[in-house]
Amino acid sequence: MHKILTICCAILALAACNRAPQQTQTPKEQLLERLAAASAEKHILYGHQDDLAYGHAWLVTDVENDPLERSDIRAVSGHYPAIAGFDLGGIEMGDCANLDSVPFTLIRKAALTHIDRGGLVTFSWHLRNPLTGGDAWDFSSTEVVASVLDGGSRHEEFMVWMERLGDFLESLGEVPAIFRPWHENIGTWFWWGGEVCTADEYKALWELTWKYLVEERGLTNLVWCYSPNGPISAEAYMSRYPGDEYVDILGTDIYEYPAGAPLPEAAERYRGQVSGMLATLAPLAEAHDKLFCLSETGFEGIPDPVWWTEALYPAIEGTGVCYVLTWRNAHDKPGHFYGPWEGFENAGDFAAFADKEDIELL
Repeated sequence: MHKILTICCAILALAACNRAPQQTQTPKEQLLERLAAASAEKHILYGHQDDLAYGHAWLVTDVENDPLERSDIRAVSGHYPAIAGFDLGGIEMGDCANLDSVPFTLIRKAALTHIDRGGLVTFSWHLRNPLTGGDAWDFSSTEVVASVLDGGSRHEEFMVWMERLGDFLESLGEVPAIFRPWHENIGTWFWWGGEVCTADEYKALWELTWKYLVEERGLTNLVWCYSPNGPISAEAYMSRYPGDEYVDILGTDIYEYPAGAPLPEAAERYRGQVSGMLATLAPLAEAHDKLFCLSETGFEGIPDPVWWTEALYPAIEGTGVCYVLTWRNAHDKPGHFYGPWEGFENAGDFAAFADKEDIELL
């Protein structure tokens, strides 16, 4: 029988009722306990980026009145994903919509709707380059991170950006959320990447973000996820680690890129990369008393008909990873999808993946 999150919620609620009043948990502690319970049982929460906001062939246009019941994942499996991911790129500019043209009013409503249904949410932030005016992928300067730190030429402007981010996160209320800033930081494709800032600058950037949102704004409901790109060594992974005080979950982003290789070989390489990286993360997580996750993954267009059951699942099964999130299904780019959708010829493989006892959806 498919194990759904409502069972976990009921167990945790019963446990909460048995606690003494002085042991009442904060929203953040409740979220972490929920993830820890999944990890301890070797269960894995499945997440999908931008679920509820749009899908492969549909888009929410009436934000105020849409009940947000559509979901590509639900259409294929009968269940919503356990975790819905959203990106806040553009909030720093005061824009009405994010970098993928999703209104922030819709992101807020979708996040709260998903949480009301028993799900979890995670936020990433592909913010613009504050020094050059380019996008998050503009890594043309090695001075960007230094420019936003205290004393830098863009520090005051950057703190305005941080204020706008804080305003949005605060508008969600006391519900817990996973926040995953400054991700894929070992590679160099973002302006905060490995070759365009020093390790000390990166750590200072993370600490600045944490202290503003947590200490100055009082947003203690955020669960902070550190998610470098993988696969990399443990030494490389920890080379820019901000410190235990500022991190709650160790994550990693790994995508499958076939690069012309036959699908069986590509799947074998992906399985090896993911399972190897999770084997690297597991002892790090234990040593630092953290959870760990596969924070982003996927195979664009999913050309492998058995990718879910023979590539992804064997790579994560039994690892103790608390959740896995695949990227979005773009409504305006037919080939840019990382989850199944109704009518997709290989959707049955995802349904088989979702039906496994240790994979949790809503």
